[in-house]
Amino acid sequence: MAREIQLKYGCNPNQKPSRIFMSAHGSQSELPLEVLNGRPGYINFLDALNSWQLVTELKKATGVPAAASFKHVSPAGAAIGLPLTDVLRKIYFVPADMELSPLACAYARARGADRMSSFGDFIALSDVCDLATAKLIQHEVSDGVIAPGYDDDALEVLKSKRKGGYNVIRIDPDYVPAEIERKQVFGITFEQGRQSLPIDDNMIANVVTANKTLTEAQKRDLLISLITLKYTQSNSVCYVKDGQAIGVGAGQQSRIHCTRLAGGKADNWHLRQHEKVLNLPFKDTVGRPERDNAIDVYISEDWQDVLDDGKWQSLFTTRPEPLTREEKRAYLDTVTDVALGSDAFFPFPDNIERAKRSGVTCIAEPGGSIRDDLVIAKCDEYGMAMAFTGIRLFHH
Repeated sequence: MAREIQLKYGCNPNQKPSRIFMSAHGSQSELPLEVLNGRPGYINFLDALNSWQLVTELKKATGVPAAASFKHVSPAGAAIGLPLTDVLRKIYFVPADMELSPLACAYARARGADRMSSFGDFIALSDVCDLATAKLIQHEVSDGVIAPGYDDDALEVLKSKRKGGYNVIRIDPDYVPAEIERKQVFGITFEQGRQSLPIDDNMIANVVTANKTLTEAQKRDLLISLITLKYTQSNSVCYVKDGQAIGVGAGQQSRIHCTRLAGGKADNWHLRQHEKVLNLPFKDTVGRPERDNAIDVYISEDWQDVLDDGKWQSLFTTRPEPLTREEKRAYLDTVTDVALGSDAFFPFPDNIERAKRSGVTCIAEPGGSIRDDLVIAKCDEYGMAMAFTGIRLFHH
């Protein structure tokens, strides 16, 4: 492995020169990774290294293979490899008869959390990439993948993407970075201890609500939400259902805006499973990205943009009936058992009100607000279980 890799440019084409390298501060002289195919860029490596940490922690916390789909240094989705239902196969574009490994299930779920945001993603896999996973990646628009290794047949499939230019990175799974990390801003060096705090059941043991019960599934989903938040640009919250993130609200200055943004994404994930959406009569010529976009518009308040005369004809064989506001609300009112994590305390109970509308039944947040009593009372009103972690998870 090399000591440095020269990059085409930095964040933007005018930012030259650019490279990644091992600094003199560390004990390791060579990079713990190698590029097997393509030419990853500056942002690609930022996504790769952050997402790799996320999936390795998910695997360690749950014992199940994990995957993440990153865009602009935040996860669009993250998941562990639980089996897919027939409905999930359909909304994730996975053939009904395709055999899937746990790792392939993890990537299908991670990519499927927010398919609009995952367009052109960078992928992280906790385990050696197998052929089933590579075949799923083959049919998605993606910038690259990082994994601890690749089966030979999987690597050949990945090398065929993007006319042979798809970015494939192998990372040493045994690499452990130095405890002190540094970055420069405006010529000034910042130094801090690396965020190496383990996220496990101990972090969610302090349940402060009247409802003290957290099922094993709820504990798992809360840990997934917190680990996802650990590598998401702050402020952020994360909704999780059945082992996968379904709504990540990244990089907002206001906590309630995080909760609304991520809640809207979670609602969209559920509404994609509505019977009307599952049975949209798409033309065979309409590709996946176009279908994703049309579905996103169809379930929004701007549905006329795909159903008005002169517009629906390019997408559908017949004009679908709109999914009304009343139908959407009725469907979402049936949703339950959603977990919610927050990287900092909820300062007002309005966040709990919004979370309730997206089916949240359990929450993990640091606590520490002067209005904690009001937030707890609102959780008690809805019978939610909430754990105070005592730990903030800001990431910048």
